[in-house]
Amino acid sequence: MMQDMECGIKYGLIGESLSHSYSKAIHGFLGNHEYGLLELRPDAVEGFLGKADFQGINVTIPYKETVMPHCVPDVAAEKIGSVNTIVNKGGKLYGYNTDYSGFSYMAKNAGIDFAGKKVLVLGSGGTSKTAVCVARDSNAREIVVVSRNGKDNYENIGDHADADILVNTTPVGMFPDNGLAPVSLDCFKGLSAVIDVIYNPLRTRLLLDAMERGIKTANGLAMLTAQALYAHNLFFGIEPGEDAGGISNAGGMPNDDGMRISETLAKTEKLFQNVVLIGMPGSGKTSVGKKLAKILEMDFVDTDLMIEANAGRKVHDIIRMYGEPYFRKQEASVIARVAAKTCQVIATGGGSVLAKENRDALLQNGTIVFLERNLACLSTEDRPLSVDLQTMYYYRRPIYEGLCHHKVKAGDSLEDTVDKVRQVLS
Repeated sequence: MMQDMECGIKYGLIGESLSHSYSKAIHGFLGNHEYGLLELRPDAVEGFLGKADFQGINVTIPYKETVMPHCVPDVAAEKIGSVNTIVNKGGKLYGYNTDYSGFSYMAKNAGIDFAGKKVLVLGSGGTSKTAVCVARDSNAREIVVVSRNGKDNYENIGDHADADILVNTTPVGMFPDNGLAPVSLDCFKGLSAVIDVIYNPLRTRLLLDAMERGIKTANGLAMLTAQALYAHNLFFGIEPGEDAGGISNAGGMPNDDGMRISETLAKTEKLFQNVVLIGMPGSGKTSVGKKLAKILEMDFVDTDLMIEANAGRKVHDIIRMYGEPYFRKQEASVIARVAAKTCQVIATGGGSVLAKENRDALLQNGTIVFLERNLACLSTEDRPLSVDLQTMYYYRRPIYEGLCHHKVKAGDSLEDTVDKVRQVLS
């Protein structure tokens, strides 16, 4: 639910569509619990700024350039041509671009260096200008901006197949349009890094494609978190590296900015991740998932139960009546819907991750936990596919292990297994 900043909220974010923004949570972790979200129509921006009834705001798509004439931009904002942070000082509005520092942090945190590289930037909006400026200041050899109607566009993008670093600043692939990518990586043979400023989902189709090719990647959550810290400092007049403990709402955070960003980033990732349980049929994913979700205060989803609810019959009856290919099609549809959301514990069917489309979908926002249980303890009742568990396990185990971030050996009790999962997630 959007909070109304016009009713006395001092700090917040303005934009056209904010329902999936993580900024409120991030600023809360930084100690600012007065931070709100305000969606504005294009014709309402000028009036909102004119009232200046706030202390500090962040600005996102599509208003980063719109707000510039209404504030005094600092050197960096003027140079880039966009503002994403505004501070009200005695009724006069001052504009800053903390995206610059945020983008720089994201790249460095991922070990991406622009020096001497050809950088291809997708999109021409405010964030594109930030990326171009950072790459230029970092001594990139060549920078090319690709837009729909520019000289360099998506029709002739193959002319730049020699790019070293690809940066996506477009919203293509952002929730709820998960699974889309602005370009194919097939024509790029020498990429050393791919950056996507999208943070929801954490791993876009573009990043998953890059990861599959062994290319270094960075998503936008590190940028969002870093720029939020720098904006927070501007809101409260905190000098870089200064102890924030004496500032109202600052929360007594550590006085090292890098440490504060790292800690806030970890908390945000944990808050918005999915915990995905994979493993053999009968390994306890449902019972572990239910208890884990209750402890973590997350939603619980069982993909097999969703399929059963949709079909009005049990999984074993669906397979017996319509065959496994039909069931797998229903399974893929359910996983695509579920995995696009966040803050869930997801229990999957034993064979769900055999399909690449399901693996990719679950990886978007998921921390994958392989729940391994002794084959002798697996139930085969009402499981028509569990005929030869030894052969099934021999085939599936490499897939489970290749996909998971953590492997947990199921304990003697449910509580023991849940505790083990919690430990690897902490």
